[in-house]
Amino acid sequence: MHVPYIHSGVMLSTVFLQRYQVTSFFGARGLWEKGYTGAKVKMAIFDTGIRANHPHFRNIKERTNWTNEDTLNDNLGHGTFVAGVIAGQYDECLGFAPDTEIYAFRVFTDAQVSYTSWFLDAFNYAIATNMDVLNLSIGGPDYLDLPFVEKVWELTANNIIMVSAIGNDGPLYGTLNNPADQSDVIGVGGIDYGDHIASFSSRGMSTWEIPHGYGRVKPDVVAYGREIMGSSISANCKSLSGTSVASPVVAGVVCLLVSVIPEHDRKNILNPASMKQALVEGAAKLPDANMYEQGAGRVHLLESYEILKSYQPRASIFPSILDYMDCPYSWPFCRQPLYAGAMPVIFNATILNGMGVLGYVESPPTWHPSDEEGNLLSIRFTYSEVIWPWTGYLALHMQIKEEAALFSGEIEGNVTVKIYSPPAQGEKNVRRSTCVLQLKLKVVPTPPRSKRVLWDQFHSIKYPPGYIPRDSLDVRNDILDWHGDHLHTNFHIMFNMLRDAGYYVETLGSPLTCFDAHQYGTLLLVDLEDEYFKEEIQKLRDDVINTGLGLAVFAEWYNVDTMVKMRFFDDNTRSWWTPVTGGANIPALNDLLAPFGIAFGDKILNGDFSIDGEHSRYASGTDIVRFPAGGYVHAFPFMDSSESAATQNVLLTSGMAKADSPILGLLELGEGRIAVYGDSNCLDSSHMVTHCYWLLRKILDFTSGNIKDPVLFSTSVRRAAALYQDDNQLPSRRTDVDFSTYSAVVGKELICRSDSRFEVWGTKGYSLHVRGRNRRLPGYPAIDLGRGLNSTVETSYLKQPQWTQNNKGEHSGNNIFGLLYRDELDMPVLVASHWLVPALVAISGLLLFLSFWRIRQKRRRRRKGSSSGRLGNL
Repeated sequence: MHVPYIHSGVMLSTVFLQRYQVTSFFGARGLWEKGYTGAKVKMAIFDTGIRANHPHFRNIKERTNWTNEDTLNDNLGHGTFVAGVIAGQYDECLGFAPDTEIYAFRVFTDAQVSYTSWFLDAFNYAIATNMDVLNLSIGGPDYLDLPFVEKVWELTANNIIMVSAIGNDGPLYGTLNNPADQSDVIGVGGIDYGDHIASFSSRGMSTWEIPHGYGRVKPDVVAYGREIMGSSISANCKSLSGTSVASPVVAGVVCLLVSVIPEHDRKNILNPASMKQALVEGAAKLPDANMYEQGAGRVHLLESYEILKSYQPRASIFPSILDYMDCPYSWPFCRQPLYAGAMPVIFNATILNGMGVLGYVESPPTWHPSDEEGNLLSIRFTYSEVIWPWTGYLALHMQIKEEAALFSGEIEGNVTVKIYSPPAQGEKNVRRSTCVLQLKLKVVPTPPRSKRVLWDQFHSIKYPPGYIPRDSLDVRNDILDWHGDHLHTNFHIMFNMLRDAGYYVETLGSPLTCFDAHQYGTLLLVDLEDEYFKEEIQKLRDDVINTGLGLAVFAEWYNVDTMVKMRFFDDNTRSWWTPVTGGANIPALNDLLAPFGIAFGDKILNGDFSIDGEHSRYASGTDIVRFPAGGYVHAFPFMDSSESAATQNVLLTSGMAKADSPILGLLELGEGRIAVYGDSNCLDSSHMVTHCYWLLRKILDFTSGNIKDPVLFSTSVRRAAALYQDDNQLPSRRTDVDFSTYSAVVGKELICRSDSRFEVWGTKGYSLHVRGRNRRLPGYPAIDLGRGLNSTVETSYLKQPQWTQNNKGEHSGNNIFGLLYRDELDMPVLVASHWLVPALVAISGLLLFLSFWRIRQKRRRRRKGSSSGRLGNL
């Protein structure tokens, strides 16, 4: 039903306000008439405070001030408004639970400033005073502020139901705010009265798991958050919009639901997990939004009331269904079907354990196909063996088996996982529950190589933990690169475009040694910040030159002088923050591209240009300073805004002049093709001015299919001589930053992670000699000791530490944090039988002898007259 907005500043009758204020949309009056009004519910409101004796409230029990200002009053009005939405009794702006006991925690100053330390003190007091519900209408991107995150865990572990705003950084994806992005917190997004996702509401997925995993579904639910009526400081009503408004709407619903349960029984039934179960299972799914926009859907008070009335402690999975035929809700999964030979598709669900704050996975999850065709699906599971507080994760790594390369159809079945918790107080028996996740998957025949694109996620670094700067330096109000840089966050529009163009895009969350280049038309490297293992550089050279892999690189700015100028002093941590790299790690990219004779420079270029009638904006991109002769290079006049260039211009001229700078290069090399471009902002939907999807399509046509656009490959841009800059003029790495703190490469072991193909998972990858695997020599098949045995194991390889009393002396948050998102893999040991080992050794020796003989014969033929290769200078 579409309902007209309640616009602020418009005088409406009391009858109209009563009819269309937010409580009426949820049927709150139906529970009021049953006698449920939030009585005996202790509500902690962490905000800007509240005025004493405000006439809109019946039960202001306590006001506390945790700031450095000497006042308890609300001088901004935000805290008063939030309290009014939850518990206001004024007829023109009614709250959901007017008899709720309000505890106002003033944690923000009049200047809207707060510190982690203030929150920690206030959280401790909320625990000590046994709050039931806590609303936090604020958040931020730093989910690695561990003192804060750990204290939230402690707070929910003490059975306080926490409701928090998901953030107002929409419509951008990957913008979930903490603590609403935590699985033990009810994260709330915003919708308008037409049941459409509000433009300001932050979108998922969660980015804790990126780049070496896949995010969880958030927000949990959505509620009305545009033009909501609430209390003002002056004892009148006013309207506000934002997820900071949608959050108290849900907090008010929660207070009302808590009061439904008799007070003597509340702590036995209600907890952060059971309340979230009631909300997500009762929610109404919206037809035009995906799971990372709406979570379970719009809160439905009366449905959740019915669930809680007969609730028995249990565990469940959220979302409980993954349906590839349900678009747009199941985006991005419904946009790209499964097929044999692909990288594992990861779906990360949340385990909600209403049985207790602590729980365990009793046995590995199992896949139950509904028919024979379901056996074509192979699933590996990674999961929280220890579930605390109240929640855990279950990640499905799904692949279609090789024998289904030509299969087209649907696969259905269930995944089940058994959870148990210690007996509750007064009970003797362990609590047990079986969780079910329904799968409905679409499968197609394996696409041709030219249509398969591999996206490198492994070499992406984002904030947190380090100061990774935003790619476009024109965006002054958002200096951190924190949106995930994933196909399904800030590159989601590009992903949809590639699918519309007929490409199949897979994600690599492991080193470049962990994919088989024969399977892909193009490796797509966009806005990457990490370093590269030397084995990756060697393999990529071979993949392009000998295997025919296409390579497309979209770089970003990198200028040390500019990075130094961008440092700032953070009052919260009392330390100086300085960028650990530029928009991209150009020195690392130059190492990767060195075998091809390509390198980027350290200019920061800005300006508009046009190719074949397509207008684009070059925003804080870099220039190409090395490129081989015979390649095609496009240059345009841009302004260099780097700090070093500005200094030079001050010395030499009165203004900054434009000069032609190479930004796009295309090259055929050996069997492969390479395209490099110095800017990624035109692919990134975060702060895009103009898109360059047209250019990406032309590049992929070339790198994957050798289709040459006549404008891009005009003879006028073909270089007769190589573009070359000396090594000492190339961008250099910073020596004042310990990059190993943020890197998955520096100081780390080369290993294929759980998001690479199963047959190389836990090894160092393709064409590498590791752990009993024979090196694959040209012309001979590899003997793979792991593939046949590993492919039959349908369980997690992650061995998490058990929850023991010994952990009490450590920071519990650190233990749980590592538990949930652990990178190291404890791989199974493969033990061959007594006769298999000698046989394989004998076969290996024979193959090795034949290989040496063949190589020797090739060398003899080469000495007899073969000319030196055209790649000998690389």
